Amino acid sequence: MATDLLALTADLVDIPSVSHHEATIVEHLERELRAIPWLETVRIGDNLVARTDLGRSQRLVIGGHTDTVPPNADNARARLDGDVLWGVGSADMKGGLAVMLELARTIADPVVDVTYVFYAREEVALEHNGLREIERERPDLLVADAAILGEPTAAVLEAGCQGTMRLRVTLRGIRAHTARAWLGRNAIHRLGRLTALLDAYEARQPVIQGCQYHEGLQVVFVSGGVAGNVVPDEATITLNHRFAPDRTPAEAEAHVREVIAPALEEGDTVELLDCAPAAAPNLQHPLLAMFAGRNDLAVRAKLGWTDVAFFAERGVAAANFGPGDAELAHTADERVEREFVDFSFAALSDLLRNAV
Repeated sequence: MATDLLALTADLVDIPSVSHHEATIVEHLERELRAIPWLETVRIGDNLVARTDLGRSQRLVIGGHTDTVPPNADNARARLDGDVLWGVGSADMKGGLAVMLELARTIADPVVDVTYVFYAREEVALEHNGLREIERERPDLLVADAAILGEPTAAVLEAGCQGTMRLRVTLRGIRAHTARAWLGRNAIHRLGRLTALLDAYEARQPVIQGCQYHEGLQVVFVSGGVAGNVVPDEATITLNHRFAPDRTPAEAEAHVREVIAPALEEGDTVELLDCAPAAAPNLQHPLLAMFAGRNDLAVRAKLGWTDVAFFAERGVAAANFGPGDAELAHTADERVEREFVDFSFAALSDLLRNAV
């Protein structure tokens, strides 16, 4: 391999691209992509789409997000240690971006038409997601038969994805002076029963098309309190529910409401803040089946949410495959190993050259 993909990943890590601040890395990628003569490159906001137009019978999207979470501890810059690269975004997902860029500039004559999508703001609320911006402006650019997203999977093919939703629960009390607390009712104290229910929650682990998912229901924010001498009359708790693809968002929300119902009383409220749907596994598509078979890829469920759901909603078979390890994403020890970056490139390169 002529290009050192780990070094290329390090170059991308050294370009800060925290969500909503991707312009610099997009400008860098745009210069690279516009220099490739066999690609048509379109920029929409801070999103880039580069496409071949060879009249092939099938089109494959290879996509990845350019944003990262904020740096954690001292991992803002890349640090190479032998065959391991450390740094924010190295696993999620600048290793995948390096693979995409190298595929784009080395495979001039793929056997399927290819659309490379570099999009912004995946790590934040769905309303900001760059794929939605592209769809609003140029939906034709996202038309495809299948899609592979370079999300961190440690070079395993991860099928579908779980859905995610956040709900805010507000518990009511009665305000009083703490010197006469018996005249009031402490809303924060009421959280105890609710959190006990959540602590005892047993998550489902359904198996769907041979892939085992693992749901979750967690408290992610708690707030309350008025002053140091006041019994609080309101307390709020925000929940995050991860749900498997055999449930619709409405079914998942109903499940959460059923779980917490024993802790609720008249006047309490439950508000759905946001929701991203799950996606069922769909590895029967010839391109994805061939990709898995030719490379003898292990297959498992995607436990997190990814934009596989975006494509699945639009009837496009999609899966996750990238060099990073999802368990390291967003941590102070985030890193990616050379073997996974090189293997990811080799497997995708083989697909683009031999998918017949």
